[in-house]
Amino acid sequence: MNISIVDSIIIIAYLVGIVIVGLLSTRKVKMTGEGYFLAGRGLKWATIGAALFASNISTIHLTGLASDGFSLGLVAGNWEWMATFTLLLLGLVFAPFYFKTKISTLPEFLERRFDSRSRSLLAFMAIIGALFIHIGISLYAGASVFYKFYDVNIYVSIVVISVITAIYTVAGGLKAVVVTENIQTVILLLGSIILTVLAIFAVKDAGFSGISDLKGAMKPGQLEMLHGADSTIGKEHGYTWYAFFLGYPVLGIWYWCTDQTIVQRVLGARTQKDAQYGPLFAGLLKILPAFILVLPGALAYVLFKEHINEPIETLPVLIDKLLPIGLKGVFAAALLAALMSTIAAALNSCSSLVALDIVKRMKPDLSDKSQVKIGRITAVVVMVAAILWSTQGGKFESIFKAINDMAGALAPPISAVFLLGVFYRRGTKEAAFYTLLIGFVLGIVLFLIDFKPVSGYSYITDGIGIPFLMRTWWMFCLCCVLFVALSLLTPKPDEAQIANTTFANPGQIFAGSLKGLRDVRVLGLLLFVTIVVLYTIFG
Repeated sequence: MNISIVDSIIIIAYLVGIVIVGLLSTRKVKMTGEGYFLAGRGLKWATIGAALFASNISTIHLTGLASDGFSLGLVAGNWEWMATFTLLLLGLVFAPFYFKTKISTLPEFLERRFDSRSRSLLAFMAIIGALFIHIGISLYAGASVFYKFYDVNIYVSIVVISVITAIYTVAGGLKAVVVTENIQTVILLLGSIILTVLAIFAVKDAGFSGISDLKGAMKPGQLEMLHGADSTIGKEHGYTWYAFFLGYPVLGIWYWCTDQTIVQRVLGARTQKDAQYGPLFAGLLKILPAFILVLPGALAYVLFKEHINEPIETLPVLIDKLLPIGLKGVFAAALLAALMSTIAAALNSCSSLVALDIVKRMKPDLSDKSQVKIGRITAVVVMVAAILWSTQGGKFESIFKAINDMAGALAPPISAVFLLGVFYRRGTKEAAFYTLLIGFVLGIVLFLIDFKPVSGYSYITDGIGIPFLMRTWWMFCLCCVLFVALSLLTPKPDEAQIANTTFANPGQIFAGSLKGLRDVRVLGLLLFVTIVVLYTIFG
């Protein structure tokens, strides 16, 4: 792709501008521990929701959804719409506990509910996830995209993007991260919407007069969200409707409800309403990618399939064929925004985990100044480690599959412990710790067995015939059984300890009179109904 001078100026201006905005955003923030790690607990719901959305959308996310739209169709949109259900859980179930207990990190919540062992283990698991998944692999994936798009050396991209992101993240903490993420959300949505509109007009210009004509030119089921086990997509890729409805919530609860990289924005909320409204707003935004990222990929099949040799080329071909000079620069900025927001979120979470869950517990009288200093040093060290790890990204057969498989090793035990932790009052500290430990070890073993670059063959997916999402579901079931069994075999938890960290019963979520349309439960129900209606239309 040839980049004009105008597009180059736009890209450079974005890079310079985002650093300046990130640094200026924290001028009035007092750099205490709370100010640095939680933005002084002053974040409003719209800021939280936009930041949650931007933290999630990485560059590989953008290219991956478009390429899946090209090769599979709207079924890839399930990754986005199912996220809305787990964001509802964050807003209605977990956020109230997080806000009321005034925790600074997610591992701290486990200490409140169980004990310090679970806190330490979860902190370790969260740092591993941030380093290897959120930053390392995403960094390589983003750099490889820029190599394919603009012929920029992969290692040059890795270093430049890392340094720029680290500057404002290390200096400004969470406030700088969320302010830049809000800007990046606007750029992401703007660039994707423009590309989608131009793709729709191109389809009309190509002579397709209606949906029936379009379906006739596409692969069978390419415009359908849900597929059965007898469909090609269900058989070959494991993307059946029940695999998404069972397996995705396990990943979603870990990612959206318990992962420090994401939930840290909710922990910095100004009020409980902000902590609950923010996830609902993010859930509303997550409806859009199916239409502005996956759909353009599906339309590329009828428009440019002769120009696309492999699915990963879908997005660059769309950009090259549809966007004029100037707008290419805007979309390049959107790709940078996606990558930088993901890295910044993970860096900030690692800073918090090390400073608050490790160092401060060893030195309880640690000053705010020392906490901030340790957080900044951690961010630099993690960034350097992630750069070194990202250079190994080329050894993976599929970056997108690698990310999902690694997430599948972490998610089941964490999701089981958090979900049962708030709903099952009999759950004990021994059950939590050993479920996390055994689930983590077993998850890594299963990952290595099924990961071709390590084992040479996918023994679980191809050998046994259990696809990734269903493997995640069965691991979650095993962890739940383990947690309940160990709880029944160990002494009951203290009533005072579980009073503020568990529900007396599930109905407590909806207890109390409704306070009009602004009631979070009413808004949650409206969002839930919206997703159900969309599934009814596009299923």
